[in-house]
Amino acid sequence: MRRDVRFRAEAVAEALEAYRWYENRRNGLGAEFVDALGHVVSRIAENHFAFPRVRGATRRAVLQRFPCAVCFRPAGSTIVVLAVHGRQDPGRWQDR
Repeated sequence: MRRDVRFRAEAVAEALEAYRWYENRRNGLGAEFVDALGHVVSRIAENHFAFPRVRGATRRAVLQRFPCAVCFRPAGSTIVVLAVHGRQDPGRWQDR
């Protein structure tokens, strides 16, 4: 069952920050990051159980090409993305 995916404001800000960082490294790399993020979010929407739990009901999906993960949890018929983070501080999402 495909679920709707909703991003918390913090996760949107983190995704935008990562986009800008990659785009500043190489023109077009930010767009490639957004494509990879969209792909993993689509996979999450299709089958969130395919991703490992990391804390309680929270699960994590790792992007294939970029050192970045999406932390999310199911909330009824919706998936809530709590964080989009890289390696810099993987624990910062845990109080969300």
